[in-house]
Amino acid sequence: MSVSFIYLASQSPRRRQLLEQIGVALALLPPDDAEAAEALEAVRPGEAPAAYVRRVTRLKLADAALRLARQQRTPAPVLCADTTVALGRRILGKPADAEEAAAMLRALSGGTHRVLTFVAVQAGDTRHEALSESRVRFARLDEAGIAAYVASGEWQGKAGAYGIQGRAAAFIEHISGSYSGIMGLPLFETAAILKEIRR
Repeated sequence: MSVSFIYLASQSPRRRQLLEQIGVALALLPPDDAEAAEALEAVRPGEAPAAYVRRVTRLKLADAALRLARQQRTPAPVLCADTTVALGRRILGKPADAEEAAAMLRALSGGTHRVLTFVAVQAGDTRHEALSESRVRFARLDEAGIAAYVASGEWQGKAGAYGIQGRAAAFIEHISGSYSGIMGLPLFETAAILKEIRR
């Protein structure tokens, strides 16, 4: 890997694991205020999914770069990413409660949706970005299956109310695109960005 060390400005353990999987050394740069960070994810009326995920990631990256400067830590590239699930133009973010999670799973049942992950890295004065878009086809889910999944609690904190790396893998008939992107960090695009930074 071309970049020896980065800061990961994310609270997602999956993103940390994915970066470690490709040999990236990192330190966490979590937000000072988790609620304020969540507030950045509010959807604007009429906002398209790709525009939304770009905007949120860029806001998080700008916030992280300021935080790094304020903490006076050793300079290094800062990586941010955000993932959203889109059903047409409808954005399915992180459900607020079990009822909303069940409603999202019903909406995804028996159809194909998109998963968009935008990754951005700030290296000095330069920002590098990439968008990964994948398609996921769900089997038709019955109410018992939805209830059991919601009861597991696995939907919490996950866009679209599911994580592909967990129990919801049993719902998925087909994917087209990036498995790691669906998890929350597209490794091919991320590795390409980190190589570009070296040049």
